Amino acid sequence: MPSPQQQTRAWLTDFVIKLNLCPFAQKVLEEDSIRIALCSSNDEQEMVRQVLAELDLLVQSDPKTLSTSLLVFDQALADFHDYLDFADWANDLLLEAGLEGTLQIATFHPQYVFAGVAEDDVSHYSNRSPFPMLHFIREQQLEQAIAHHPDPESIPDTNIKHLQGLGLAKVLSLLHNISQ
Repeated sequence: MPSPQQQTRAWLTDFVIKLNLCPFAQKVLEEDSIRIALCSSNDEQEMVRQVLAELDLLVQSDPKTLSTSLLVFDQALADFHDYLDFADWANDLLLEAGLEGTLQIATFHPQYVFAGVAEDDVSHYSNRSPFPMLHFIREQQLEQAIAHHPDPESIPDTNIKHLQGLGLAKVLSLLHNISQ
């Protein structure tokens, strides 16, 4: 079975990029400026330490060599609500570190559910990933990418329509093939 990092890379390539769910992902993958870090601990202190380490690494690194980072949790945060609590905590750490406006955190989880949307709606798969993960994004690079996109506000709606057009069975089939 592929490692969590290999599964995450396959998810990025064969799902996120293939379906164009994030029009900015292909560039960082091609430039090899994305880091996929693994946290195999379920100890909260160790998980917090790894969040802080990723934040520090991004701040200290050249954006041309390290553009963005995914911190994958393969042994913890399986419960979506626990994950959301931890993601809030990670955001608080980002704020306390004075990194608001420099970095932001996007959330992905295998059981991701948007508030107010039926649990079985295929739209959730725009934020569903093989493992719970936090995506650390450099705001300056995101702003530059958005500036070159013709209609960034339409991305979420476009993703929902695309996933709904594919249907749940096709989306699940794509994801099943990735985990093999």
